[in-house]
Amino acid sequence: MKIEELYQKYLDCGCRISTDTRTLNGGEIFFALKGENFDGNAYAAKALECGASWVVTDSDLCPDVPGRIRVEDSFATLCELATWHREHVSPSRRLPVIGLTGTNGKTTTKELIREVLSTRYRVCATKGNLNNDIGVPLSLLSISPDTEIAVIEMGASHPDDISRLVSVSRPDCGLITNVGRAHLLGFGSFEGVKAAKGALYDYLAQVPGGFVFLNADDPCLCAMASERQLGDIRPYGLKTQGAEIIPLSPEEPFLRMKLSGRVISTRLAGSYNATNVLAAIAVGKAFGVSEEDVIRAIEAYVPSNNRSQMLHTARNTVIVDAYNANPSSMAAALENFASAVAPEKFALLGDMRELGEASLEEHIKVIEAVPSEVRIYLVGEEFSKAASVCGSRPDALLFPNSEALACYLRENPIENALVLLKGSRGTHMENILPEL
Repeated sequence: MKIEELYQKYLDCGCRISTDTRTLNGGEIFFALKGENFDGNAYAAKALECGASWVVTDSDLCPDVPGRIRVEDSFATLCELATWHREHVSPSRRLPVIGLTGTNGKTTTKELIREVLSTRYRVCATKGNLNNDIGVPLSLLSISPDTEIAVIEMGASHPDDISRLVSVSRPDCGLITNVGRAHLLGFGSFEGVKAAKGALYDYLAQVPGGFVFLNADDPCLCAMASERQLGDIRPYGLKTQGAEIIPLSPEEPFLRMKLSGRVISTRLAGSYNATNVLAAIAVGKAFGVSEEDVIRAIEAYVPSNNRSQMLHTARNTVIVDAYNANPSSMAAALENFASAVAPEKFALLGDMRELGEASLEEHIKVIEAVPSEVRIYLVGEEFSKAASVCGSRPDALLFPNSEALACYLRENPIENALVLLKGSRGTHMENILPEL
């Protein structure tokens, strides 16, 4: 079936796609995708029974019945359909697509950009963490005909991830928040991280009229941009935009900045979010959003989903940054935590995943970076190994998992303290929140 024919069926189905029979409401096109532990082709017949109008399958597991569309590769077809939609959803003009990636802060930056642009435009942005090889096509297919700007977040854990995702999303402009030592098991090295993320710069350098928002506070990104001899660069950063971070205080624990003679008060925990805010300001300016609307949108944004949140519980103040963790985000969180003013501080840290051979070294660095006056509780096998080797914090308490720490805190509660809660997604550090 030609992509034009499939696209017409997609339009006839109300632009509704499903890759999971549990989410079917009836009338969608179901794509039978394969993963490490599942084969969607096995559920194609069930999808039809549940009301799907069509099923796209690349296997004979689903019998040749009405509604079945047999293709060579269901995933490749999903990507092709998403790209076709990206190019044809707005027939009267080309839809501007902003692409962004980075080691840390990309979701917060995406949300800030969405809030800023939404003051003037109808914006479609990546929902939640749909930023992988399946999530990006689904995000593109969620763009409606009345959308005026799309913001597409792209995540990566392997060398060719971003190059594949930009070929599907075809951004007109974009930014890399930063590059750090994350997913080293997949990338192989920090140089591999830079090469993978830099695929966004590589793509935009070839796009007529394409441009890059450059984090001028990041020497690594500046070098990457210089190496590629990028043409149209829109720099942002503390020095570039003349911004100044206001020191934290017990009365004002959130990030505040001075910019253009006024104070911007955010609801973000952590000065490391400053460049994320400045990126949103730069994007807003480039797309003609007034300064008043930009600042109002940033000040109104409240983070969620365990990212840069500050919660005031009945007993403590908790900085919740537990959605994910890697060496660079841990370093930034601990630096910010060290500058915070509080009578007593606790760092509850979970393992950083997917670091490969660098794991032991990086976990030791984290332990050594925790200020001596901060009480430290460590969760996971990697931190246990590191603690036994480095010996710099014999007072650290070790726990095999977050459930064990939660049990300990029920018997030994923390009270009247500032608590940092951070770890990789797989450590489920959010499980500890009810005990704080």
